[in-house]
Amino acid sequence: MHQRSVAVRWSAGEVPGVVRSGPFHRALAEAVDRRGLSLSRLRAHLAAHGVSVAESTLSYWQRGLRSPSTPRSLDVVRALEAVLGLPPDSLVVLIGPHRSGVEVDRRPSLPELQHSWAETCALREELCATPGASENADLDVATVVDELALGAEGRTEEISSTMVVRARRPGPDSFLVTHQDEDGSDVTATTIVAVDGCRVGRVRRSVQSAGMVFELLFDRSLAAGETHTFGFTLRPAASVRPDSFHRIVRSRMSAYLLRLHFDPAALPARCLRTIRPREDLAPLVREPLFCAPGTTASAYFEELGVGIAGVDLIWD
Repeated sequence: MHQRSVAVRWSAGEVPGVVRSGPFHRALAEAVDRRGLSLSRLRAHLAAHGVSVAESTLSYWQRGLRSPSTPRSLDVVRALEAVLGLPPDSLVVLIGPHRSGVEVDRRPSLPELQHSWAETCALREELCATPGASENADLDVATVVDELALGAEGRTEEISSTMVVRARRPGPDSFLVTHQDEDGSDVTATTIVAVDGCRVGRVRRSVQSAGMVFELLFDRSLAAGETHTFGFTLRPAASVRPDSFHRIVRSRMSAYLLRLHFDPAALPARCLRTIRPREDLAPLVREPLFCAPGTTASAYFEELGVGIAGVDLIWD
C-alpha cells in the first residue's frame, strides 16, 4: 500500500532567514536539505501531489542556473512548498519578475570543454561573423532532434539533425555548427548534406582534434522573434565506435530528442541517458535506456539549461 507523505510544516519562528529573504535557489536548497530528500525522492513526492517535473530542472533551480518562468513552473513551486512544509507562497514570492523587451545577451560559455578540442575552437572563432563574439549569438535554439545510425561494427554511419531556432533580434541568416568526432576518426572523410531550410557554407576541419565547424546558410535573414526550421546530415566514412553521443547546450533549450539506431549485430551492453553541467564533472542525471524491438534507444530532454545532454554507451 502506498501512502502519500505529509510534510511537517515549519512554524514562523523556524523558517530560516534565507527562505524568507531569498534568493530563490538558496531558499529552495535550504528547504530541501532540511527535509533530507534526494532529488529523485523529491520528484516522487511531487508526483504524489499530481505534479511532474524533470529531476534536472530541480537541480538547475537549486543551483541557480535557471529559475521558474512559466505558469506550469509556478504550479511546481507551489507543490514544492507543500512537500517541503513551507508556508504558502514563501517560494513563489522569491521568483524574480519576468523581463520583457530586448535583453542583453548573457548566454554563458563553456570554457571547460575547450581543453579537449582547442583546435576545433580555433576553427569556430575563424568562422564567427563578428571577431570575438560567440557563435549564433543572435539565435536561440528552441528544439533539436538528433538521429544517430550505427552499423554492424558499432561505428557511426550517419547523424541527422533537425533544429528549430528563434531570432533574438533582426538579421541572423545562418547557423554555425561545431561537430566533434571520436578520437581516431578521420574527420576529412565526413560528408555534410543540407537537407532542408539551409545550404552548406564555409567548412573548416581539424585532423588533430577530429573536429569540424561549418556554416548552414538560410535563404533569407530572420525577423526578431521569427522561428526557422532546418535540417542537415553528416555521413562519416571513417569513424570509430563511439562511447557516447552528446549535444552541448549553450543556452536554454525547450526540448531535445536523441534517437540511436543500432545494428542487431552490434548492440551495446547498456545505454545511459545523461546530463552533465561540464565535461569534467559527474552526471547530474544518469539513468538507463532500453532498446525498442527495432533496436532503437531514445533519450528525451526538456527545459535544458547550459550543460551537456546525451547518451553514454557501454559496449562490454
